[in-house]
Amino acid sequence: MANSSTAPPPSWMINKPQGYEEDLENNSKCSFLLEKLSLINPRKCWPLLPKGCSYITNIHPNLKCSKLNCRQLSTTVLPRSTSFYAFQQKLSFCNPKKIWPFWSRGCFNLTGSHPNVNLLKLSCRGICSYVDNDGELESDNDVESESDERVESKADPKEVDRVCKVIDELFSLDRNMEAVLDECGINLSHDLVVDVLERFKHARKPAFRFFCWAAQRPGYAHDSRTYNAMMAILGKTRQFETMVSVLEEMGEKGLLTMETFLISLKAFAAAKERKKAIGIFELMKKYKFKVGVETINCLLDALGRAKLGKEAQLLFEKLEHRFTPNIQTYTVLLNGWCRVKNLMDAGKVWNEMIDKGFKPDIVAHNTMLEGLFKCKKRSDAIKLFEVMKAKGPSPNARSYTILIRDLCKQGKMDEAIDYFEEMLSSGSEADAAIFTCLVTGFGNQRKMDKVFALLKEMKEKGCPPDARLYNALIKLMINRRMPDDAVSLYKKMIRNGIQPTIHTYNMLMKSFFMTKNYDMGHATWEEMSLRGCCPDENSYTVFIGGLIGQGRSMEACKYLEEMIDKGMKAPQLDYNKFAADFSRAGRPDIMDELAKRMKFSGKFEVSSLFARWAEMMKSKA
Repeated sequence: MANSSTAPPPSWMINKPQGYEEDLENNSKCSFLLEKLSLINPRKCWPLLPKGCSYITNIHPNLKCSKLNCRQLSTTVLPRSTSFYAFQQKLSFCNPKKIWPFWSRGCFNLTGSHPNVNLLKLSCRGICSYVDNDGELESDNDVESESDERVESKADPKEVDRVCKVIDELFSLDRNMEAVLDECGINLSHDLVVDVLERFKHARKPAFRFFCWAAQRPGYAHDSRTYNAMMAILGKTRQFETMVSVLEEMGEKGLLTMETFLISLKAFAAAKERKKAIGIFELMKKYKFKVGVETINCLLDALGRAKLGKEAQLLFEKLEHRFTPNIQTYTVLLNGWCRVKNLMDAGKVWNEMIDKGFKPDIVAHNTMLEGLFKCKKRSDAIKLFEVMKAKGPSPNARSYTILIRDLCKQGKMDEAIDYFEEMLSSGSEADAAIFTCLVTGFGNQRKMDKVFALLKEMKEKGCPPDARLYNALIKLMINRRMPDDAVSLYKKMIRNGIQPTIHTYNMLMKSFFMTKNYDMGHATWEEMSLRGCCPDENSYTVFIGGLIGQGRSMEACKYLEEMIDKGMKAPQLDYNKFAADFSRAGRPDIMDELAKRMKFSGKFEVSSLFARWAEMMKSKA
């Protein structure tokens, strides 16, 4: 049902009181979050609104244009002359023809899909293979998924691009971004909102302001999916008071789902906030949601992934009388202990599982196998693997991948190939994960003939490379100081319809700046923006560091401010060199501004450094 134009705004959109801090960067500032989460007053929640705006729909007093797009802006929209100049500079890079290193015939601008991961349908004991950004297999439990399955978007990718462009260009330049969005004639839908939030998932402030703006649009109302998308962003960036307030807002509107609570549980567990994670159970009771074994398993699994195996065990013992554990319960406890390399307690869980009448299945065996390798107990791991072959459960592709991954790390490629062939003869099919391990192993030994042979074998077996395999290959080329070959792989990746991840761009950009190929480093940044991939903190750190290395500190300052404005933490950089560049330019005003921003973002030492440099420059003047 459409929102009434006279309805009051949600509680988390009210105007902040005078002097209220706009940002909550670290957990120490969240001490006001009550242990009993159900008692939180959502009206205390801070909004991300421009100073002086009661609601985000306020019209900018200087706005006179009725129809706007990103290429038709005047100083009436951007009242500050410096803002308009910077905006023009950014627009000059928007022509895809200028991104020549990455542009090839038959190359399309793929938008609207998730830029970072191929989403899998996972449960707490999922057994799909997963390879990390460096081409190494990781536990399935490392894979984060906001939802068990993602609904295919029906939003127009061009419309998503248009909205994202307005937000990206105007968020830091024009404090009344919402007024421009009002004039753009956007046809809001739930799919469009989810896609835009996905683009800004690393930039919580623009994401939240867009979310608030959408909530006030006539004829549109958020549903459970859009709320959950925003909840996931707030949870990952640890904006816990806002997250819980939005959750309670959903409760008042009857939009809560089990996914909402799982997002909150995972967010608190990842931040090692065990008591607050348990407090979510109180909220579930308040809103009449059943706390069953699957919910408790999810919390135990989230604690285990956050390397809180001991806390997960204590919670299990505390709640054991309130639910009936199943084999998944013991498997996630086992994984929690293995992740912190505590084989003694992992063994106790294994024995208790058997004593309770559960027979360890292939998932439990693979979890223990991986734990033994993590603890460098290779002989014990091989014995367990042989017992699995002799007595069952028979090793599957995941079991072989865990074993082969460790052999590749040790450089024992002959043994790795022997086990690979054994796996094929046993009837298990090779997937991209196991090929990635082998490719990485041979690549690290500079045996490129073996790498190409494996890629050919993949093609023959009908096993297409995925994004992680391409990332592993690109990293090999970068490590061998072959950036041109890395770019060729990137282009092939695009031609094959595989969406590059944020890690792909970060690797390429870092390699170009390390080899002082600054033009290509800048081109990579612009290519990332063109393809709708939201820069994360690592992206900004690499790019700002490259600008400083190039002697372009003024431009680096602009991106540093943009990064902090978006709600990201200030990066670890050589700020002494940064400050020295501004000292030579004779700009103490910039140093003072940076000192304030760094203090605001929690970088107190850096703030003091900038303040000292500013005082030195003023005294010299």
